[in-house]
Amino acid sequence: MATADSQLRPTGEGIIPLTVTGAALTDRGPTRQRNEDSVCFHAPGDVGTLLRKGVLALVADGMGGHEGGEVASGLAAGLVESTYFASAEGPQGALEEAFRVANEEILTHARARRELMGMGTTCTAVAVVNGLAYCAHVGDSRAYLVREGQTYCMTEDHSTTMEMVKQGMLTRAEARVHEERNVILRAMGTRPKVDVAVWPTPFPMRPGDRILLCSDGLYEVIEESEMASLTAGGPPAEICQRLIALAVERRSSDNVSAALLQLSGV
Repeated sequence: MATADSQLRPTGEGIIPLTVTGAALTDRGPTRQRNEDSVCFHAPGDVGTLLRKGVLALVADGMGGHEGGEVASGLAAGLVESTYFASAEGPQGALEEAFRVANEEILTHARARRELMGMGTTCTAVAVVNGLAYCAHVGDSRAYLVREGQTYCMTEDHSTTMEMVKQGMLTRAEARVHEERNVILRAMGTRPKVDVAVWPTPFPMRPGDRILLCSDGLYEVIEESEMASLTAGGPPAEICQRLIALAVERRSSDNVSAALLQLSGV
C-alpha cells in the first residue's frame, strides 16, 4: 500500500476557510498477481504553491499485460502530479496540460519498448484550490462526492457499457455485471491525443464534503449507497484502508485503489 496524509489551512483575502485532509492507498487485491493501479495525494508545503494550486489527488488504473499496466499508471500518476504543480496555468488548465504530457510520455515509452506496446491507463484527478474543486478524467476510474449523507458520482465512465446505458440498452444495474464492463473507450497512452473530460466550471466545496476517487476494483463491490457511511468518521488514511479492506473481503476481481479528500471548516 502507498499512503499520504496532510492537513492544510490556507488563509488570505478571498479564500474560503476550509481545512483539507487527504490520503491515497492502493492494494493488489485478492485475485491479481500484480498491482497495475497507482495513486497520488500531494499537499504542497510551500504556501504560495498551495494558494495557487491547492492539493491534488488521483487514481490511475493501468492496462496492457505483463508490466505494461503498472508502468502506464505509474507514469500517469508521477507526471500528472509533477506537471500540474509546475505548470504556469491555472488549476483547470494545469490539469489538462498534465494529462496531455502524461499521455504523450506513456505513448513514447510504449513505442520505445516492444513489451510495453498497447499499454494504457485510466486516470481521474481532482484538485481542490481555495474551496473550489477541479477535475480531469479519462477512462472508468471514478470521482464521487459525499455530501450530507448522499453520494453523487461526479464522472462518467468512458466505457462500452456506459454507452449502452446512455442508449437505453442496459440499466446501470445490468452494466455492473455485464461481460463488457471492463472495455474502455478512452485511456491515456493509447492514441497521440487524449480526449480529457473536465467539469465545465469549478465545483464549490462545503465543510463536511468528501471526494472519493477510486478504481473499478473498489466500486464494483461497494455500492454508492454504502459510501456515505463508509467514508464517515476517522482520518482519510483510515477511511481508505477501511474501503480497501472491505473490497478485498468481498473478493474484488481487480486491484483496489482509493484516494480521499476531506473538507472541514477551519
